[in-house]
Amino acid sequence: MNDFPTVDQRQVEHISAEAREVLAVEAKSILKLQEAIDDEFVCLVKLILKSQGRIILIGVGKSGLIARKIAATLSSTGSPSFFVHAGEASHGDLGMITEEDIVIAISNSGETEEVLALLSSIKRIGAHLVALTGQRDSTLAKYSDIVIFSGVEEEACPHGLAPTASTTAAMALGDALAIALSSLRGFTPEDFALYHPGGNLGRRLLTRVKDVLEIRGQNPVVGSNTTVKETLFTMTDSKMGSASVVDQGGLLIGIITDGDIRRHLEKSSSFLERPVAEVMTSNPTTISGDKLASEALRVMEEKEINDLPVVEEGRPVGMLNFQDLLRAKIF
Repeated sequence: MNDFPTVDQRQVEHISAEAREVLAVEAKSILKLQEAIDDEFVCLVKLILKSQGRIILIGVGKSGLIARKIAATLSSTGSPSFFVHAGEASHGDLGMITEEDIVIAISNSGETEEVLALLSSIKRIGAHLVALTGQRDSTLAKYSDIVIFSGVEEEACPHGLAPTASTTAAMALGDALAIALSSLRGFTPEDFALYHPGGNLGRRLLTRVKDVLEIRGQNPVVGSNTTVKETLFTMTDSKMGSASVVDQGGLLIGIITDGDIRRHLEKSSSFLERPVAEVMTSNPTTISGDKLASEALRVMEEKEINDLPVVEEGRPVGMLNFQDLLRAKIF
């Protein structure tokens, strides 16, 4: 039985129009925020970069949820930060704040009682106080060292009551702050991976080619004078679809794949007794073991190849297979 309520086309159009209007209002509010990137925003960025302390986000209610999200984004992009609930701060959690810290208090009205109750104590602790507010002349703004204006012309809520555009605006400014800081700190994908070791993202950013090689542990290598037939046996034994070809000094000079062999077999089988150097692909694309596996994936997709020799100082130390990247969940 279908428990979903039925709606006619007129209701569908009305619902769609309402949803689009919400998105339009919030998009307009975010675009308007470009004006908020002023000297005070720049001053805040400089203050944070110079500080030896942490960034503390304070808020309550919907603003508290936004503050928690901003703190998480800052921390994950290289700016140590954490959230303190304004209500809990009044009952001891202010002890987490030191004079070296920068406190960003979020309140759209700038008159949130739980936040205002903390201002004197924050000042006595000696921490810098930053207001993220929609009211420049509010108590919070007047009490703060820096004011980041997040005001919007209207809420997406038709009654102008539920925080919608204003919370979106505050969160967008938090993202702008986090990314600006991240860029100035020279934060790299490897740094990001350090803070995100779990899940697909961590695997993509932490797994290196040498880690993937351990999945199969095979490195089919033949000399340049080895016959194609013997090379085929080497590939079969290793269960790999290709083999690296080296010179007398052990340096990589080419690669041969099972596809190369099949194409030659279509013409004649006599080539099986010829030296592999006569049918190999010279100067193949290679990668080093210290490179990210995601980089190897990009190269293999770009070159449309299934096997990639892994070399160190010109010598093949492994053969990376597309299926191995799949097993390592690099996709």
